[in-house]
Amino acid sequence: MKNKCRTIRTVFAGILACGLMFSGCGKESTANNSPTNSFPEVGAVVISPQRITITTELSGRTSAYLIAEVRPQVGGIIQKRLFTEGADVKAGQVLYQIDPAVYQSACASAEASLSRAKANVIPARLKAERYKELVDIKAVSQQDYDDASGTLKQAEAEIAVNEAALQTARINLAYTRVTAPISGRIGKSSVTIGALVTANQNASLATIQQLDPVYVDVTQSSMEMLRLKRDLAVEGIKRDKLNQANVRLLLEDGTPYPLQGILKFSDVTVDQSTGSVTLRTVFPNPKQVLLPGMYARAILEEGVIEMAILAPQKGVTRDPSGNATAMVVGEGNKVESRTLKVTRTIGDSWLVSEGLNPGDLLIIEGTQKALPGTQVKVVSLNGTTADSVTPPADAAPAAGK
Repeated sequence: MKNKCRTIRTVFAGILACGLMFSGCGKESTANNSPTNSFPEVGAVVISPQRITITTELSGRTSAYLIAEVRPQVGGIIQKRLFTEGADVKAGQVLYQIDPAVYQSACASAEASLSRAKANVIPARLKAERYKELVDIKAVSQQDYDDASGTLKQAEAEIAVNEAALQTARINLAYTRVTAPISGRIGKSSVTIGALVTANQNASLATIQQLDPVYVDVTQSSMEMLRLKRDLAVEGIKRDKLNQANVRLLLEDGTPYPLQGILKFSDVTVDQSTGSVTLRTVFPNPKQVLLPGMYARAILEEGVIEMAILAPQKGVTRDPSGNATAMVVGEGNKVESRTLKVTRTIGDSWLVSEGLNPGDLLIIEGTQKALPGTQVKVVSLNGTTADSVTPPADAAPAAGK
């Protein structure tokens, strides 16, 4: 009997212990399923307007600012070459000396003819003056006076003719010294001492190129040009007061060129074979790093947007129709789906023209857990609770355009 009572007490104690254990597990489960811990966590950023510069990268090649082909203007034998190939020359510097003997002789002959004409005019003038006094007193006929006046005028005209001939002879003599028409770097010489050259020949003696500044000619498609004009009118892209676009340059090896250039002009004709327009930019080149014919990439600053909306790319997706979409946190920490209109990428962000407003909370992490209409817990990217990640006081309400 005593053993039977002891057994009953043992069973009852076991049942009581199990009941207490199950009761504790139920309380723990209830605590874990409390509403405060059921919201999914998402990482979000506050959308704020920024000032950005819109750029376009175009490819092209460099060309000399000025190019002059040196040609002789008189014929003769080259006596001297007075420059070093590949060196810098100044405008007016003598490059070649042509044998001047024939032109010196022609110049001397013209000077002699001029002296003779000046000598002949003296007696003709005296005779005309005497005849004028005599014709007044009827001592000579009017015809004799007219003949003397005509002879004087012919002698004076002969002086003018010989002065012009002397000037031409002197010019031709000066042309025997072939000079540089512009300042720049001269290339190789196509003739040597002793070569015979002729006036205005087709082959040039040498070529001079001015390399500071230097042109960089790039091409832009006509479609891109139309887009830029539309953006300038619609998206608030502003130019400077002079309406000039600054340009930066990347060399062939990808290194940036240290000096900044400007857009000089845009061609007015579209190339029918390529559908592109040529843009000419100008860059200073004091150290002559840029040589004609080099390939380069020009980064053209199209303008500035003062209040641009940028959305990180990882927070923007595409729907089946190809439209850009994003998830934002709205009132009551509920997720809203927005359809965006994006125009281009700026670094690792999209430039948004429609769909986001300043102050919106854009979800960029945990989007797979954020379904439209669900309530979420916003956590900033540094891992802390984002109670402070709220729109600024003057921000627009969270709604799409």
